[in-house]
Amino acid sequence: MHKTSFASFCRVAVWSVLALGGAACRKDEPPPPLPAPKPVEAVAEAPLELQPEDAGAPVVPKPAPKSGASKSGSLTACCAALRQNSASAPEPTKGYMLYAAGACDLAAAQGKDKASAVGVITAALKGAGLPVACK
Repeated sequence: MHKTSFASFCRVAVWSVLALGGAACRKDEPPPPLPAPKPVEAVAEAPLELQPEDAGAPVVPKPAPKSGASKSGSLTACCAALRQNSASAPEPTKGYMLYAAGACDLAAAQGKDKASAVGVITAALKGAGLPVACK
């Protein structure tokens, strides 16, 4: 067989397969129509009426805290001692002392007494010495 006759044979075979295959294919049937939508029934609603609520008794403002000099005066001295000692302390003790001084300042601002704040300060120091002003 020659090249041209083999190529011709292949073309004829491909075309015949396509022609027969195309004839054998069926088209899909269209889907059935959708059911008609049901009519929407109108529901009569009462208009929305907003009524104010009773807010209750007026809020009485808390009296201003008294000066914390009597309670936290000694705690303020402890905070100052922590800052002063941290200036000459090596790292990481310096960082612990500054953190403890910040916790001390917070406790003093909240008006806590020295006895209740010493536990927090000691924990923040992580084993570093507690200044004499804090004892």
